[in-house]
Amino acid sequence: MPESRIHLIGICGTAMATLAAMLKQRGHDVRGSDQNMYPPMSDFLAAQGITTFNGYKPEHITGEIDRVVVGNAISRGNPELEEVLDRKIRYCSLPEAVRDHFLWGSRSVVIAGTHGKTTTTALTGWILAHGGADPSVFIGGIAENFDGSYRIGGGRAFVIEGDEYDSAFFDKTAKFLKYLPDVAVVNNIEFDHADIYPDLEAIRVAFRRFVNLVPRRGLLLLCADDVEAMALQKLAKSPVQTFGLTAGATWQAHDLRVAAGVTTFSVRHDGSPLGTFTVPLLGAHNVRNALAAIAVGASSGLSPDTMAEGLRAFRGVRRRMQLRGTVKGVEVYDDFAHHPTAIAETLAGVRAAYPDRRIWAIFEPRSATSCRRVFQDDFARAFRAADIVVLPAVFRSTLPEAERLSPEQVVSDVRAAGKDARYIPDVEHIVAAVARDAEPGDLVVVMSNGGFDNIHQRLLAALGARADV
Repeated sequence: MPESRIHLIGICGTAMATLAAMLKQRGHDVRGSDQNMYPPMSDFLAAQGITTFNGYKPEHITGEIDRVVVGNAISRGNPELEEVLDRKIRYCSLPEAVRDHFLWGSRSVVIAGTHGKTTTTALTGWILAHGGADPSVFIGGIAENFDGSYRIGGGRAFVIEGDEYDSAFFDKTAKFLKYLPDVAVVNNIEFDHADIYPDLEAIRVAFRRFVNLVPRRGLLLLCADDVEAMALQKLAKSPVQTFGLTAGATWQAHDLRVAAGVTTFSVRHDGSPLGTFTVPLLGAHNVRNALAAIAVGASSGLSPDTMAEGLRAFRGVRRRMQLRGTVKGVEVYDDFAHHPTAIAETLAGVRAAYPDRRIWAIFEPRSATSCRRVFQDDFARAFRAADIVVLPAVFRSTLPEAERLSPEQVVSDVRAAGKDARYIPDVEHIVAAVARDAEPGDLVVVMSNGGFDNIHQRLLAALGARADV
């Protein structure tokens, strides 16, 4: 007999599908509903043997269900949610389900911050797995080393991406407040999720509450390069260590060297040389991510040599500077960046690795943050490391014009700084422009937190179809 029967409303989100698979592995009878079920998540759920329903209907909520997990995209008026409330069936949010089924008996390692959470979670989980700690891991993306977004291990460590986004329609607090951090990592803090948080101070409050959850015998890891993260140090009740490129950090990286798509760096621990490490990622931001993973690994008893081996064997995370293909000397990359700082750091890393190659930056304003005019000037500065910048129209935004980002103005401001910048409203014409103007050796970096109308494959196909240049 299954331990319990669990129904998820909104099952096709990456986190919800991951939770469903993990619950299934733990012996629960898992099913769920969503609108417009389609690959890859529908295929993933089918491969896990999870029953799925296309569309929300009251009859999906049956009497034998023990618990319903409600996704944070679901609100009152959803037919299944209304049935759950009418029947008074036990329900919870996704982070509550993760906590109650996996975290109470674990050493919970929570990776938080505005940027770098997914990569740092994957790096940390992989270093611990490589070192024999046999952790469980919950990631908001597909880690190539795990060939998925999760890992169920037999060890005590549970490494989880700590998202500051809200939990559910009935709980507007940050997800990471449910994750019982024994080890908490804060990479950075910036204004983001403008649909949830009114300003930076509201985000600061969420992180202060997060830090306040770390027990006295736990560990708080703060990025020494980020002023907002370091401001949390005075609130800590636990030991605090710092990481970054700043002199005096507990874990300090120095002498960064980039070659052939990898970054090599040396590390000092409390001022003493620890060793040299290599990670197949670009940019100083990814060195910080790797440092956080090293700090967690050391707190788990791993040796520097073991961690160095693990970093060298790291295979990355899909949609984080993922090479989608090379056609006629033009490389097309897919990157999830959608905040101005993430865009700037990604492009700076590419520029440092390839100083003599021409970089195209194609950015789709799509997320709740990137659609907003409040970030207008930040976006204009974010593309400094690119040679050619392309922006389409804002994706399906319902924001009033006064609050909505103006891609045309971003392009105008980038041009004023001396760059080749183009406003091209739709994907069809972007593809045509790149196919016409790209040259062998060019790097085309496509940045979006959505599908972007399959632009990557369309670019590769169009480049392949053109006459040789």
